[in-house]
Amino acid sequence: MIRPVLTEIGLFLIPFAVYALYLIATRAELFHKTSWPLPIIGWLTAAALLLIIASFAFLASFSGAPPGSTYVPAHIENGRLVRGAEK
Repeated sequence: MIRPVLTEIGLFLIPFAVYALYLIATRAELFHKTSWPLPIIGWLTAAALLLIIASFAFLASFSGAPPGSTYVPAHIENGRLVRGAEK
């Protein structure tokens, strides 16, 4: 469960990292308060949320079992645990 959470956190941080690289490239002061005005932070947050929403839509569309498949839960056969599968 930690990998999907870290993936979404990484996607959220991408716009901020790109803006930080922009500040470095323009030789602006990276850690100065005037380099991070509130409207810029708002736009970066909106872009980050759009990235997360797009990633959720992508995962919902292109991952998981194919439509119409049947889930077989984990069960015991001959005394051994058999993992669940999609059929």
